[in-house]
Amino acid sequence: MAIEPIQAIAAEPSLAPLAATQGAGTSGPVGGFGQLVSQGLERVNTQLLGTQTDLQQLALGQAGSVHQVMIRMEEARLSFELMMQVRNRVLEAYQDVMRMQL
Repeated sequence: MAIEPIQAIAAEPSLAPLAATQGAGTSGPVGGFGQLVSQGLERVNTQLLGTQTDLQQLALGQAGSVHQVMIRMEEARLSFELMMQVRNRVLEAYQDVMRMQL
């Protein structure tokens, strides 16, 4: 069983269509950003649900490789941590904007 190669970020399909989503009835970059965030959340959720399924199969003795399960668990954990860091940064930026005096 071979380990899948790491793909470049530019080849990621969810990051490429940002310009296309802005012209598709959205209100500029805000709609595109919101859609990008939604897609990212869906991907993280899918990874977490897949990890849960992998763990259930591992507990039942149906998992093919413990190493693959552990790799997918670590990928899901890192994706979740990245999502939380992005959330924290966006929240900090929002709070900074709200603190500005006009």
